[in-house]
Parts: sequence; structure tokens; C-alpha cells
Amino acid sequence: MAGKENIKSLATNRKAFHDYFIEDRYEAGVELYGTEVKSIRLGAVNLRDAFCTVKDGEMWVRGMHISPYEKGNIFNRDPLRPKRLLLHKREIWKLAAKVEQDGYTLVPISVYLKGPRVKVEIALAKGKHLHDKRAAAAERDAKREMDRVMKSRNR
Repeated sequence: MAGKENIKSLATNRKAFHDYFIEDRYEAGVELYGTEVKSIRLGAVNLRDAFCTVKDGEMWVRGMHISPYEKGNIFNRDPLRPKRLLLHKREIWKLAAKVEQDGYTLVPISVYLKGPRVKVEIALAKGKHLHDKRAAAAERDAKREMDRVMKSRNR
């Protein structure tokens, strides 16, 4: 059973899909402490205002809120502390170069369990303008309307 991995989604950043054009996706591990892992397994994680930065050759995710574990007492960490992402050096350099030159940003899209490990999917994204957001909303509404009409005709 080497090819089958058990993947369980825990949180997604829907705001990122609204605010950015997603260009490329990467999977990264996260450096966490025990009570943080337990809290994430319970689904107590929020990516709403999270973003990634590169500092001293390391990638960090900031703004990812992990609620304190209820039974963790003194072992709980700060919910908003920066967490180090585990990527290959070459990937970090490539992403850092893109962010500096081309006006891209790094945004965490989802947190999930891949087997026993917590993974974060980060995206290389470009910001949307207001008219892009309006066009996407109009397109979504038109598709929903067409689906509704087609469903009513099939009855």
C-alpha cells in the first residue's frame, strides 16, 4: 500500500481564492509543537489572514491561528506565533526570487493531514483587482443560473 496516502483536509483559505489568482501550488511541512498538533487534529486552525515570508533562507507562515489545546495547560504556545515551513532550499530560493521580482505573494491555501503529518499547501499567487473580483462573481452567478435552468429542464 505504498501509493495510497490517507489525506484529511482540516482547513481551507477561501479568502485567498477570492483575493488572488492562484498560479502555482506547493506542499510544505510545518514545524509544530505537540499541543499545536493536537489542536490542529481537532480542526482548530484558521488561515484567514495568513501569509508566507522568506527570512534568512527559511520560509515562515505568519497569521495562521492555531487555537490553544484545551487540555494543554502550560504547554500551549502563542496561537499566532510564526511557524517555520519545511521546504527544500531550492524551492525556497525559487519562490523568494518570484516574490521579489514579479509581484507575486505566497499564501497558505489549506492545512491537511497526510498520514500522520500536518501539511500546508501554499500558493504562488497574484493579487486581483476589484474588477477581476466582480467578473469572477458574475461568472459564478451565471454558471449557477445555467445549472439551475438545466436541472429544471431535465425534470
